[in-house]
Amino acid sequence: MNNRFSLTALFAAALLSFAIRTPSAVAQQQLPAKVEIAWNRYYDFSEVVSIIARLVGAYPNLLSVEEIGKSVQGRPLLVVTLNNPSTGSPATKPAMWIDGNIHGNEIQATETVLYSIDYLCRAYGSVPALTELVDQSTFYFLASVNPDGRANWFSQQNNPHSSRTGMQPTDDDRDGSADEDGPDDLDGDGSIGQMWRKDPLGSHRRNPRDPRILERVSSEPRPDGTIEHGEWSHGGSEGIDNDGDGHINEDGPGGYDMNRNWPSDWQPAHVENGAGDYPLCFPETRAIAAWVLNHPNIAAAQSYHNAGGMILRGPGADYREVEYSREDRATYDAISSAGAEMLPHYRPMVIFKELYTVHGGFVNWIAESLGVISFTNELWSDNRILQNGRDPTPEEMVRWRDRVLFGQTTSDWKELSHPEYGSVLVGGGTKWSSRIPPPFMLEEEAHRNFAFTVFHAQQMPRLRFSSIAVECIGEQLWQVTVAVANDHRIPTRTVRASRKKIGFPDHLTLAGLGVTVVSGGPMAQRLATTFDPVRRNPHDLAVEVGVGGLSTDAFRFIVRAPDGARATVRYSGEKFKAIEQTFTLTAAK
Repeated sequence: MNNRFSLTALFAAALLSFAIRTPSAVAQQQLPAKVEIAWNRYYDFSEVVSIIARLVGAYPNLLSVEEIGKSVQGRPLLVVTLNNPSTGSPATKPAMWIDGNIHGNEIQATETVLYSIDYLCRAYGSVPALTELVDQSTFYFLASVNPDGRANWFSQQNNPHSSRTGMQPTDDDRDGSADEDGPDDLDGDGSIGQMWRKDPLGSHRRNPRDPRILERVSSEPRPDGTIEHGEWSHGGSEGIDNDGDGHINEDGPGGYDMNRNWPSDWQPAHVENGAGDYPLCFPETRAIAAWVLNHPNIAAAQSYHNAGGMILRGPGADYREVEYSREDRATYDAISSAGAEMLPHYRPMVIFKELYTVHGGFVNWIAESLGVISFTNELWSDNRILQNGRDPTPEEMVRWRDRVLFGQTTSDWKELSHPEYGSVLVGGGTKWSSRIPPPFMLEEEAHRNFAFTVFHAQQMPRLRFSSIAVECIGEQLWQVTVAVANDHRIPTRTVRASRKKIGFPDHLTLAGLGVTVVSGGPMAQRLATTFDPVRRNPHDLAVEVGVGGLSTDAFRFIVRAPDGARATVRYSGEKFKAIEQTFTLTAAK
């Protein structure tokens, strides 16, 4: 009896403890969801469209969706806008553009975008930091830039690297026919694996302990001077010579790269493979560019790709690095350094310097042509596999796939007769075997990248008047000194935007009934005794350089008005929420 009483009391105490936990503790464990979405799986494009519709239907006060164009095969390009209308219309706030899946095989990019929409909506009203961000900002999401490539990757036989392109038929081998020699699923496992040709002078042999591993034989002579040979040589990806030109898999579906088709530093196809005939020649890139250009409030941008664990900024070519000013580079470095802390085994990198040269890339266009701080994250890294964070060896990769993934991402080698190569081995990793996190790790990968992007969004400019000083300097003559502070890291206008006159400058105006602005202009510093008067329209100062990140800029007006007159100052621009304050022109008592 005593034991039963003790257990009952203990159970009651546990229930009471659960009931009195703070709301923040409960919220951290589980945010309420209006739409149940499993984040431990991947979704084909039709399911992506369904998820978007369900989210917009569940959060009509925050979300809206717009079809901005169609893909080559007629699939919709859907931009989801997240905005709280009670704090202003979308265009009145700084906005962040977030997209993914410009390469069809980079599938987790889409899930990361969808996760971001879902989490921001679920968190609104219960997580103060995210509620404030949503109230003060606008988000534009495009979950799949390349819906055709995504649909092909899921529905057709592919490998981890194929179906990267858009699906407009392209004559890759320039033989007068398009898409006539793609890969072939010879072993019928639903994926395109690797082929190894039987070769008495081969470079590889099958590991005697684990024949799934093909290991390179030594190229060093034996003591007797003979050379060891294997029995297999690599034959490329699984397929046959469908067009009879002596090459295999050289003209598969599509063949162009939307991430080489943007106007910034675009180069023709003989310089940058897949770039298209001219910038924005594809319906997807053209529709996106037109939409983005029509939304000048975009102050930050993020694209999700895979793989390699990278936080990339431009430029894509070495000769354009000089166009990234010291001040803009400092902003990029501050944001990407925070990302390196938030994303295990991710590295901040410059595209041309530490990856490879890219002409006509999307984030380069956003950064260089539009003056917007932008990043590409390459989602997932094999360094996540081992506890010590280093790249796994082939043997360690086999053990990972056996012990953790239970062999679900590999196909056993099958010896087949090939019409061109004779006896071949076909198999190895399936299309699920690399570049993407296994489903059980997807949600963490999505959340960490979402958190980095939120940090980036939190750096968009936020302004306030730090002081408005009024001094009487003569009869009905006033000196008004206005200090405008930007409390966030991203400037209202990047140096790139200022130097290239991208978009419109910021404006500081002073007006009021019976108020005449005699002179006005910027001050070299907040405590300076002089200012630089403009020649025209002193009541409306065009501020081409904007207000820097984490800084305060000062301006001075000379005003004629009667004592007690009311005046209003307003600071406005494209990439931040305008601020306004009314004050009285009167001598201090």
